[in-house]
Amino acid sequence: MSEHLLRAALDAAARGWHVFPLRPGGKPPALHGEQSCPRTGECTAGHVKWEQRATTDPDRIRTAWSRAPFNIGIACGPSGLLVVDLDVPKDKSSSDAPCGATTFAALCERAGHAVPDTYRVRTASGGEHLYFTAPTGVRFANTAGTVATSVDTRAWGGYVVAAGSLTPAGPYEALCGPETVVLPSWLQAILQPAPKASQAPSMAISGHSRRYADVALTAETRNVASAQQGFREGALFRAARALGRFVAWGDLPRHVVEQALQEAGEAAGLSASECRSTLQSALNWSIAHNQARRAAA
Repeated sequence: MSEHLLRAALDAAARGWHVFPLRPGGKPPALHGEQSCPRTGECTAGHVKWEQRATTDPDRIRTAWSRAPFNIGIACGPSGLLVVDLDVPKDKSSSDAPCGATTFAALCERAGHAVPDTYRVRTASGGEHLYFTAPTGVRFANTAGTVATSVDTRAWGGYVVAAGSLTPAGPYEALCGPETVVLPSWLQAILQPAPKASQAPSMAISGHSRRYADVALTAETRNVASAQQGFREGALFRAARALGRFVAWGDLPRHVVEQALQEAGEAAGLSASECRSTLQSALNWSIAHNQARRAAA
């Protein structure tokens, strides 16, 4: 067992992925926490967390995995990875809750793309991890439900359990070939923070808020209309989510937002059906999640 896990850790490191030990049979890090830090070795100058201790050094990996049959954690940020976690519903009693694979496939269809063919791992729970190479110069954070229902992402500050790891619920298994593709530009556009101009102001005066909403509508419409090929679907999706809050707050009529973004999307080169599908999904989500207006400062 230990030899199997050591080989899996070395294989991950050979890909350039920074690994660290997880508890045998489990998913939490096997490294000491800050409260129990001995302040020796790597931690002489202060506690060093798992993300900083993760390594690709074969000698360090062999030394660590010689001590116990550790599972393997991959620190996504240092590894240059963004991993999309397609989860399964936690509530097994509900047959209506969609799984992450279903909602992500629907998102890809709305964006006009196939589900990316990249290195993927089946998780112990029956979900999937899709591995992407993060674009140079972009520092992504972890997300939960931002992309779609039951779809999370892991990047800087996050880790995933590597293929070859074993848990009581089952193994983590690689599902396809070794190639890890670059994060698609349309998905990158969804994950990157919305422009600050689209953020709702902390104002008490409704008239000011409506004027701000008008400015945001103009800015987002311009962003969509000028989006380059490969970024158009993501720009439209992100703009609809940003403006949906103003619809929820009563500052903009929904039909006005839909018409403006529909025209902008078509002007950018998207088809009418692509625009309608993306707008409906993104606006519905945003309106449902922005019912309470931000409190005044």
